[in-house]
Amino acid sequence: MNDATGHKPLPKTSIATSGCHLPGAFNPPPVHIDSPAVQVMTDLAQVPVASINASATLDDANRSMIARGVRLLLVVDDSRQQVAGLLTSVDVLGEKPVLAAQRHQVKRHELHVADVMVSVEKMDALNIEDVKKARVGHIVASLKADGRAHAIVVGLDADGKQALMGIFSASQIARQLGVQIHTHEMARTFAEIEAVIAGV
Repeated sequence: MNDATGHKPLPKTSIATSGCHLPGAFNPPPVHIDSPAVQVMTDLAQVPVASINASATLDDANRSMIARGVRLLLVVDDSRQQVAGLLTSVDVLGEKPVLAAQRHQVKRHELHVADVMVSVEKMDALNIEDVKKARVGHIVASLKADGRAHAIVVGLDADGKQALMGIFSASQIARQLGVQIHTHEMARTFAEIEAVIAGV
C-alpha cells in the first residue's frame, strides 16, 4: 500500500535475540599511545558537532551540554555556516562568567555565549595533514602544552576553503586509553595518561 507520496513503507526486521550492539562511533576502540592520532579524533564528516549560537545564554549552553553529554560546543554565527568560537564546560562553569558579569555589570544569568567563549581569532588549530601523520602521544603532548582539554583540526575542503575537520578531546582520549577521567581536573587526567604511557 502506498502513502500520499507514492512511496511504499519499508519492510520490518526483527531485533536479534542476542542483542543489538552500538556502532563504533558510540563505543570507540581502545588505543595505545602509538596508535594513529586519527583513531581518537572526532571526525566531523562522520559525526555532527554540537553547536550553539553566540547570542544564546550561558544557561542555554549549559543545558545543551548536559542534554548532549558533551563538554564542548562549537559557537556558530547566525548563518550557521561560519565558526565564531568555542565554548567549553570550564568557560560556562568556571570563573569566566563571574569576571564577565562584573565587567559588564550584569547578573550571571544575563550573560551570553559571546561573553565567555574563546573567539575564533584566539583559537589555535592543528592541521589535518599533520594529524594524519601523528600518533596519539603527539596529541596528548599538544593538549598538555596548551593546557587545554580540546583541540580543533582544520584543513581545506573541496573548494580550497579552510574548514573544520575534527576535534580532539582529552576525555575521549583518556577513555580510549583506559584512563580514569577527572571532570574539571584535566591536570589529574593528564597525569594518569602519562602514567599509562610510562607503563606505571
